[in-house]
Amino acid sequence: MMTQQFDVAQKLGKGSFDTAVKTLELTSASTKAIVVETADYAKKSLEQSTATFQKLAGVKSLDKAIEIQTDYFKSAYEGFVAHSTKTRELYTKLAQDSLAPFGALRSAAEAAIVPAKAAARAK
Repeated sequence: MMTQQFDVAQKLGKGSFDTAVKTLELTSASTKAIVVETADYAKKSLEQSTATFQKLAGVKSLDKAIEIQTDYFKSAYEGFVAHSTKTRELYTKLAQDSLAPFGALRSAAEAAIVPAKAAARAK
């Protein structure tokens, strides 16, 4: 009986390690996607701001300056909303991918422990 319990513990330990490694791999890939998305957004935002400033530097009328700023703010807001949506989706995927292996580990643990408990009760 004691050997059986050690075998169960050993299998669960290996399963836990494998799950941790898999989770780290998935987390790494998802985190990289988030970093790339954020860097792309920052780059686009900076380019858009620079272009707007250059347009404003050459403006001769107040109406044209207001038009340029209005277009910039509208475009910046739409870009921010799109970035926020994409980032939210990436973080959601990160959370789901990070937790998924632990569901399988839980099932494996339950499958290993239930027969061991039944065998201990039978004795």
